[in-house]
Amino acid sequence: MKAKISGLPFTKMYGSGNDFIVVDNRSKKLKNGIPELAARLCDRKYGIGADGLMLVERSASADFRMRILNSDGSEAEMCGNGARCIASFAYKNGLAGKDMVFETLAGPICAKITGDRVRVRLGDPSETKTGIALDASGRRLKVNFTNTGVPHAVIFVKNLEKTDVDGLGRLIRKHKNFAPRGTNVNFVTVIDGGTIKIRTYERGVEAETLACGTGSAAAAVISCLLGHVNPPVSVITRSGLVLKIYFRRSDSGITDVFLEGDAVTVFQGKL
Repeated sequence: MKAKISGLPFTKMYGSGNDFIVVDNRSKKLKNGIPELAARLCDRKYGIGADGLMLVERSASADFRMRILNSDGSEAEMCGNGARCIASFAYKNGLAGKDMVFETLAGPICAKITGDRVRVRLGDPSETKTGIALDASGRRLKVNFTNTGVPHAVIFVKNLEKTDVDGLGRLIRKHKNFAPRGTNVNFVTVIDGGTIKIRTYERGVEAETLACGTGSAAAAVISCLLGHVNPPVSVITRSGLVLKIYFRRSDSGITDVFLEGDAVTVFQGKL
């Protein structure tokens, strides 16, 4: 059954170039056919165009609940750039104060509005592994992995601009080592002890995006664990915009991970 969308208000937003369609669904106007609707609205030729559709829904335990559907209609556990955008949306529309907590499939997320920037606290990284030997279409790769709310593979490369992000990303994203859920794939170059540059192939979008918040956090965490950087870490995304990743490293691992960046409203309209 298709979702009835005529006259439904929406807001188009982006965080570091990662763009989203945000809809207030607290009235539950959207109930059926949401995955198909997400794919239709996110289409860049026949829809509004975005990397994902985000819904604000009611929550019994937090300020609101965040749902995010990728441009292929699949539902993601979390999205760092999306979390910043939906926090900004909630604050601007009187749904939450400058400090807020909202539900996601990855657990509760705390956010703080500071001027035109938003800082969100991610869950502590889990499932972390470094130096994984991977065969991908005849190529032997050294891959690292961590989960910062969603799964991320991290690969260090010498020439980021010449890296085949879509080709390699597609192979690794569905590699048997990461089955059945798959993984996002981040290609990283270390600039200095506090800066890295990143390009990301996103699961669910099935292409390179201009930025990925949880991917930037994953890349910063892995870079630190391998001795390349120390926090805080500046992450230069494909859009050229910079995300800031804060965290603590101790003998017990990486904790207290925060992602900070912009959250920009592009336009508002009705479907």
